[in-house]
Amino acid sequence: MRAFSANLGFLWTELPLPDAIRAAADAGFRAVECHWPYETPPDAVARALAETGLPMLSLNTRPGAAGDFGLAALKGREDEARAAIDDAIAYARATGTRSVHVMAGKAGDDATFRANLTHACEAAPDLTILIEALNPHDVQGYHLGTQEKAAQTCAALGFPNLKLMVDCYHIGRTEGDVLTTYQRHRALIGHVQLAAVPDRGPPDHGTVDYAALLPKLDWPGPFGAEYRPNGPTDASLSWLPALSRC
Repeated sequence: MRAFSANLGFLWTELPLPDAIRAAADAGFRAVECHWPYETPPDAVARALAETGLPMLSLNTRPGAAGDFGLAALKGREDEARAAIDDAIAYARATGTRSVHVMAGKAGDDATFRANLTHACEAAPDLTILIEALNPHDVQGYHLGTQEKAAQTCAALGFPNLKLMVDCYHIGRTEGDVLTTYQRHRALIGHVQLAAVPDRGPPDHGTVDYAALLPKLDWPGPFGAEYRPNGPTDASLSWLPALSRC
């Protein structure tokens, strides 16, 4: 059976985070991940994870002010960026979360981003540090706009715990062939996500046929379901049993 992780940044958002974790377990997800859990005490999250037996795969660094979409590449804001990284690492350790996604922000520069990623990788050798390329339709001007640029960043720094978070949705929106892109960067991948292309709905429709694609991806861990349900999350899950068996 193929495993999936519920991204609680989009799923069951009407529930407090611990209850969303429980809902994901009840629905048959094998893991969870989140965006910004910081308003929930980490001990409450840790209890829900222990109760359900689900691992938390990843969480994001704080996004900064409205419109920033992250801080790590923004020159002159290094203190904010590193505080956000340190907060994320502390929260991840308190909850047993495996990875921290360091959000780059819009524009910025490579030197600042790489210096802040170095801080993250050296501060948390016990965690995976993730970076993600976001498509320009969703986040115009994001510092990492292509998988190639994200891969070049990982390769330039060379930290073994620095990996790519590859979202099939973002690839499908602007870069085309998901399988070829995945295979080209396979050695650097630390997490894989999915959603329908182009509407970011449940992964049961659109231009990417996940029933055909997933068996070709040699990903051993859960795939992150980071999609926007059109209505209640529970009503959007008809895809889960089918893709679990493909």
